[in-house]
Amino acid sequence: MLPFSDEDLRPPVTSIVESKIAPMLARDGGAIELLDIIDGRVFIQLKGACVGCSASGSTLKFIVEKELKAAIHPELQIVNVPAGMENNLQEL
Repeated sequence: MLPFSDEDLRPPVTSIVESKIAPMLARDGGAIELLDIIDGRVFIQLKGACVGCSASGSTLKFIVEKELKAAIHPELQIVNVPAGMENNLQEL
């Protein structure tokens, strides 16, 4: 269990996604959206050129997860939400 509430996590996660991760993905035509944080799980969605890209799994693990875990907490869980599942986060 993380020592932070979801509300505590929101500002730093939002900041890292917007200032560090989004610009990296944008260079390759990709984008990322922070959908929600529920029970310490960060729900993001890769967009733009990331959708259907064979490297999106690596992007998630080596850019998104690495940046967030290093900056916030090593046990943070990052969930990439497939298109169409935005309203069903609890099922993921």
